[in-house]
Amino acid sequence: MSWLLTRLLAGVLAMAAGGILGYLLGRPTSSPVFSALLGGAAGVALAALIDALRGARLMAWLRGTQEGQAPRDTGFWGELGYRVERSIRQREQGLAQERLRLEQFLSAIEASPNGVLLLDAAGQIVWCNSVAADHFGLDPQRDRRQPVTNLVRAPAFVACLQQGRFDEAVSFPKPRHDGTLSVLVRPYGEGMKLVLSQDVTDRERNEAMRRDFVANVSHEIRTPLTVLAGFLETMANLPLTEAERKRVLGLMQQQTQRMQTLVSDLLTLAQLEGSPRPTVDRWVALEPLFLQVEADARALSGGRHALQVDHPTGVQIAGAQAELFSAVMNLLNNAVRYTPEGGSIELRWRLLPDGGGEILVRDTGPGIAREHLPRLTERFYRVDGSRSRETGGTGLGLSIVKHVVQRHGGELDIQSEPGKGSRFRLLLPAARVRLVQVADTPAEAA
Repeated sequence: MSWLLTRLLAGVLAMAAGGILGYLLGRPTSSPVFSALLGGAAGVALAALIDALRGARLMAWLRGTQEGQAPRDTGFWGELGYRVERSIRQREQGLAQERLRLEQFLSAIEASPNGVLLLDAAGQIVWCNSVAADHFGLDPQRDRRQPVTNLVRAPAFVACLQQGRFDEAVSFPKPRHDGTLSVLVRPYGEGMKLVLSQDVTDRERNEAMRRDFVANVSHEIRTPLTVLAGFLETMANLPLTEAERKRVLGLMQQQTQRMQTLVSDLLTLAQLEGSPRPTVDRWVALEPLFLQVEADARALSGGRHALQVDHPTGVQIAGAQAELFSAVMNLLNNAVRYTPEGGSIELRWRLLPDGGGEILVRDTGPGIAREHLPRLTERFYRVDGSRSRETGGTGLGLSIVKHVVQRHGGELDIQSEPGKGSRFRLLLPAARVRLVQVADTPAEAA
């Protein structure tokens, strides 16, 4: 109440000063009392005028933008202006902090790998991040305040919003792209809704691949097991001659070897997928590796093919020797199995202009139609399933080759035409290829 006492005291002092002044001026006119009253009234009026002007300045500042300081008058209006200004500045500071927190929150949502879409009580779009805009085919600015069901017309999504089924996610095709979305709706606030979207295309593809993989493995193992069971039953129930017995045992051994090869390839794939990539500080000499795969390929061919192999002296590859051997050997095995007798097979090395390297396996086999080439590296994919089983293939070799070369930072290139043979190239980056100087073997003393 100090401001009230101050204003009352100022009014009393102004009236007293005016009365005294009026009394002194009125003595010569023989009307000092009237002059004193008139002077007191004038003093009060002057004080009120000054007070009104101070109030008017403050009101003018309040009607404006309040960007500058409030009028710094003394007394009531000065204190009132200061307090109002401080309250406004505190409110602006609070709004700025809230705005900053909102921007940070929206930035965090923007960085989310999932789509986030905010709907008001009428189902209109309030805000969405860039991921949701891509998922639903929206424009984050243009489509604001638009009913979401006018823009996203997937029946499953529309039914979810209209029927209020928010307990489970719904899946439907992406509106403008190939793929599948999983969408979860959560109500919040006064009738508002939070829509969370996730692209599950890769997950569904991987799940389908897993199912196919399990089915293929089961089929591949069941077939030789069925054959083995039949042979065992035959040997147990029928009297066999020595020749028949040897034939049955040979077929059983063939089926057992087939299962062993399949299990070995499966273990190789699992190891490739579950282990870290080969380091770049362990160097493998390519010439001994080529000599080893050449010996194995010649043994498998049994002289039925013309085999030509380079001997890349001084070439080293950074990586895992066992993986590189497996990749090259798988390519040569395929070439030997599918190339007719009398055909030719080549294993070549070439240094590329960019410093990288190329391991080439070329054969004169029957070739592969163009429509099969993109799927050759899929697990258990066979161009001709019956012929592949006859040659002993598991359908995993090229998948292993692809995994190995990708783990070494390269890629597998396949070129083939029916009747013109096939070319398989392992392209390795320059960072994993180096040439070393090989010392000449000293001549023997005479």
